[in-house]
This record gives sequence, structure tokens and C-alpha cells, in this order.
Amino acid sequence: MFCYQCEQRGSDGGCTNMGVCGKNPEVASLQDLLTYLLRGLSVIAIEGRKHGIEDLEVDRFTAQALFATLTNVNFDPERFEQHLSRGVELREDLKKRVAAAGGPQSYTEASVNLTPLSGVPHAEQGALYGLLVDHSENDDIRSLQHTVLFGLRGVAAYADHARVLGQEDPEVYAFMHEGLAAIYKDLSLEDWVGLTLKVGEVNLKVMALLDAANTGAYGNPVPTEVPLGHKKGKAILVSGHDLKDMKELLEQTQGMGITVYTHGEMLPCHGYPELKKYPHFYGHYGTAWQNQRREFADFPGAILMTTNCIQKPTSYIENIFTTGRVGFPGAEHLKNGDFRAVIERAQALPGFAEDEDKGSVLTGFAHNAVLSVADKIIDAVKSGAIRHFFLVAGCDGAKPGRNYYTEFVEKVPEDCVVLTLACGKFRFFDKKLGDIGGIPRLLDIGQCNDAYSAIQIAVALAGAFDCGVNDLPLSMVLSWYEQKAVAVLLTLLHLGIQDIRLGPTLPEFLTPNVLQVLVDHYHIKPITTPDEDLKAILG
Repeated sequence: MFCYQCEQRGSDGGCTNMGVCGKNPEVASLQDLLTYLLRGLSVIAIEGRKHGIEDLEVDRFTAQALFATLTNVNFDPERFEQHLSRGVELREDLKKRVAAAGGPQSYTEASVNLTPLSGVPHAEQGALYGLLVDHSENDDIRSLQHTVLFGLRGVAAYADHARVLGQEDPEVYAFMHEGLAAIYKDLSLEDWVGLTLKVGEVNLKVMALLDAANTGAYGNPVPTEVPLGHKKGKAILVSGHDLKDMKELLEQTQGMGITVYTHGEMLPCHGYPELKKYPHFYGHYGTAWQNQRREFADFPGAILMTTNCIQKPTSYIENIFTTGRVGFPGAEHLKNGDFRAVIERAQALPGFAEDEDKGSVLTGFAHNAVLSVADKIIDAVKSGAIRHFFLVAGCDGAKPGRNYYTEFVEKVPEDCVVLTLACGKFRFFDKKLGDIGGIPRLLDIGQCNDAYSAIQIAVALAGAFDCGVNDLPLSMVLSWYEQKAVAVLLTLLHLGIQDIRLGPTLPEFLTPNVLQVLVDHYHIKPITTPDEDLKAILG
């Protein structure tokens, strides 16, 4: 195996024996084989569109299967075998229909004709199609090919989230196929740079779809105080990102004497009016994904993992249930929004023995909430009460060096405001930073996909001050871990955002030459120390 798609890759530049995430060589090979199959499916899907054939099932499968290859999503070999079988079925059917419509009768691309051999473990076959096989021999072009692939995995995740709530765009699916099929093309370095930025452009569209899906279904988030303690009684903990799963679980647990808590990036659910109206939806338990083994082992109820960020369950494996794209061998997988199994497990477990107050945090500062007080913010900036805004956001992780973000926020001057989103905020989400004229100094915008909200806030403020986003008193200090963060970063670059500070390390898949392009054009730079970076930003 070879994998370097996340920040926490092995010390030799990638994971070669076992993924730091816990992915074993079998699952890694199955993911590589599935990705290869999707490349071939994409070639045929592109031909289909040329001949008036658009297959929504193929489109959705591409997004779902690509989503399954993200870091910390699916560790279950059986689920990947199912994806492979379904992918071959869809590909062969589409191939016949395209040929009948006047399209190609044969293809030169090997993946179009790939059929996993019977009698030979698919994992063995997948080892032939990894990241270092069948890609450009030019290191810089290969770097950009992989950046496109990893970014597309993030786009696929957001697109699947939006689809669940009824928001889809055929142009998004078409671009996924375009990007996957492009690996076969003899493109120049400049062309690959353009395709890489196009991933960011399409991801902006996808995040807008997801924002519309979430707010359309559950209302615009409002600032909400969320308890960090718990109530006496039976309990269910919900982690991941999927709001629809949360809504359905809340409906199915009404009147059962079970309290529902959020974990990780589900914290922003408390700000949505259509979710917060349930009286048994109470508080937030735990912190970021990388602490779940300790936190889940201590949770006295059932646990529902809705999307990515799962780790290998330990003593609590009988208590954890997966849904959507998530999978782990030994953990029961629930389908079609039927959460009876997780409810029954919660009823069988002891729950919390007593109430406990651990303070609270604020969430719900999405773009609608922040822009509703835009005049107040603008006046505070003009008067000098607010000197600067910092977007300190992104993915958290276990690797040493991420305490930088805690220290950075602690050292931000009192006349500055910190905006945050995604699980990186759990390094400092419970810090009491006070307010500036009634405006909280720490504003939780939401999940990682709510980078769209941050962008809308920045664009609106730039319009109010009649300047560009890069001219605002706003600095972005970002952390990254997996492929959704790659997609978001590419979106910011597509928008021309300058002077982004990125850490705790830079992506291993960026060659020195590609990194230099980012430095030259966007002045992207690695984090150093909180003191040095604050001095450089504020003077």
C-alpha cells in the first residue's frame, strides 16, 4: 500500500504498511481498485453525455463511492466489495447504451475494461492500481493529479451530503467524471494547475448547495448556548456531519426518555431551529474525532456515527452504529434512517447516573446570523473597537504541533475577533474570550462545509467597506487533515484569497515546484509560531 492523502501520513512520506488512520493494506488496495474503476466509469459517462445519455444513478454512485475512499470513512472490506460489484454493473450497462447511441464500441483506457478477476482477492488486484501506478512520471504533474483526486474526494463528500437533502447539480457530477478521466490525458503543467483550481470552483458550488440544503430543511442557524454537561438518564451520542440523520433520530426518540447529545462536528446542529426544538436534544459531549476512543469508551449510552471521522472501536464496539458511507467491521450498519437498533441499545445501557454541569459554549454564528448584525460589526471596525478578524479553522488531528492553534487563539489581542469552523475549533472552543461591544470574540460558524458561510461573511464585509476580500482586516490561519480540507483550500485559492497560513505541516503530495506556484501566486505559507505569526500579521 501507499497512501499520503491526509496530513498524518507515515514518517517516510506516506503510509506503506498500515495507515496511521488504521486503514490496513487490504482496505487500501480495495480503495485503490475502486478509484481505478471510477476512472473508467467516468470515461464512459463523459461519452454518454456527448450522446445525450445522463445517468443519475451513475452520477450518484460516483460521488458515494468516491466519498467512501476518504480518510476515516469506511474500513469495511465487504462494503468495498459491494461498491466494486455495483460499479462494474453500472459501467457495463452504460457502455452498452453509449455504444447503441453511436458512441465508441471500444476504449483504449484500461480501467474501462477492468473486471475484477474471480478467484483472485480483489485486494491483491487493487495493489496494481495504487497512487504511484498509471500516473504521470513527471513529479509535478503527478502532484497535481493527486491534488485533483484528493480534492474531488472532498467534493464528493459534500455533494453526497447535499443529495441526501435533495440538492443536486448535474454539472457537479459531470466535473467529477471530467477530473477522474483527466488522469489519462496528456495535459501540460499549466492545464493541471487550471484543473486543480476548477476543483475549488466546483467545490464552492457544492458547498452552496449544501448550505441551501441544510438551511432549507432546518432553518438558518441562530446563536445558541450549548451545555457541555449531561442529564441523568439514557443517552445517545451522534457524531459525524449528517443533519438529516440527526433529525430522524430525534423524531424516532421522542417521548422515550432518551437524551440525544452531539459529538465532534455535530455541535452546530444545536443552532438549527428545526433541530433545537426537540426538548430531549440537550448538549455536547467530548471534543474532536481523534479523541473518540477515550471519549466513546466513557460514554454510557449508544453512539451513532453518521459520516466520516470514525476510528477503530475498542471496548465500545457493541455500542457504536454506523450509517451512510461509514463502515467498520464488527460495528452494526444501519440503513434507510431506521435507528431502532441504536435506540434499543441506548435503552439497554445505564446512561448517566446524575446531572452534571460542565459549563457551555456558543454556536450558530453562520452567515445569516453574523450578517444580521453586520452594521454593528462595521461600526466596531470603523471606530477601532475591532482591529482584526482571524479565521482559525480546519481539521483537527492527533499529530504533535496542533497546540499551535490553541496558543494562537489565546494570544489573539482583545481587540480582535476569532471566527472558527470545523473540528479544529475543539482546540479552543471552550475558551472564554469575552466580547467587543456585545459581539462575541469567538464565533463558531459551523462545520467544515460552513467555510461557505465564512466566505459569504467575508464577501459581505468587503462589499460594505468597498474593498476586496484580501484588503479586509482578516487573516486565515488554517489546519488541515483530510480531503474535504483540500477541497476547501482549493476553493479559497480559486477565489484568489492571499496570505493563508497553513499547518501543522504542508501536504506531502505537493512537490517543491507546485508549492512554489502557491507561494508565488497566493503567498500561502506554513505556520511558524503563534508569536511570530501574530507579529507578522498585526505588526
